Amino acid sequence: MSRVLLLKCGTANPAVSARLGDYDRWFVQAFGGEGHHFEVWQAWLGEKAPRADSFDAVIATGSPLSVTAFSPWMQDAAGWLLDAAGAGVPVLGVCFGHQLLAHALGAHVARNPNGREIGTITCELTNAGAADPLFEGVRSSFAVQATHEDVVDRWPDTLRPLAKNANTALQAFAFGEHVRAVQFHPEIDAAAIKALIEARTSRLEAEARARGADPKEHLRALYAGIRPTPSGPQILKNFLRHFARR
Repeated sequence: MSRVLLLKCGTANPAVSARLGDYDRWFVQAFGGEGHHFEVWQAWLGEKAPRADSFDAVIATGSPLSVTAFSPWMQDAAGWLLDAAGAGVPVLGVCFGHQLLAHALGAHVARNPNGREIGTITCELTNAGAADPLFEGVRSSFAVQATHEDVVDRWPDTLRPLAKNANTALQAFAFGEHVRAVQFHPEIDAAAIKALIEARTSRLEAEARARGADPKEHLRALYAGIRPTPSGPQILKNFLRHFARR
């Protein structure tokens, strides 16, 4: 049994969390009945940092906040993550966590000029991704859930791209032996992404209108595209199976 720290970087939309729980619950559910022990550090609320060496792995969650509006808690959390990885503790960043790690490792995070990516999406593994244990058993073209406006748009050679798609060039990366990160949300299932789209209806319609698209048709297409994404939980389980210290 692995002892896993969920470094919580924010909280889900209130309407969504009231129905489906918050980020930490989604991660625990995605792992199913594998029996890992999870603890939550609400870094975004300024809670005292735990000792990294007391955990077998760390997962940094998504957030409605943005790395482009950097704040002191983000700086502290980023430094803690790098220290943890340097001490040999495996780290996985997810969405905001992916961007926070990338920023800490010298990459640049910005608003995506291609616009918001939300719903069930398809990603492609790079050659490095196909060989990486994080994606063991995952097809070269795979579906996952996603919701983000920011992206890592420039990164140093020390970050190895593992996955991409037309919207986002860096959908996953590796750094050294112990750090992995994914822009998409492997912990989100079809019900949760549907709820997130519903909660953002007004914003999504406004964004479609600004692009000259039909808002109602845009939403219909998002809902029609939602499908199960078993690759998401598989990626999470691979992280603990291949990277956790026990």
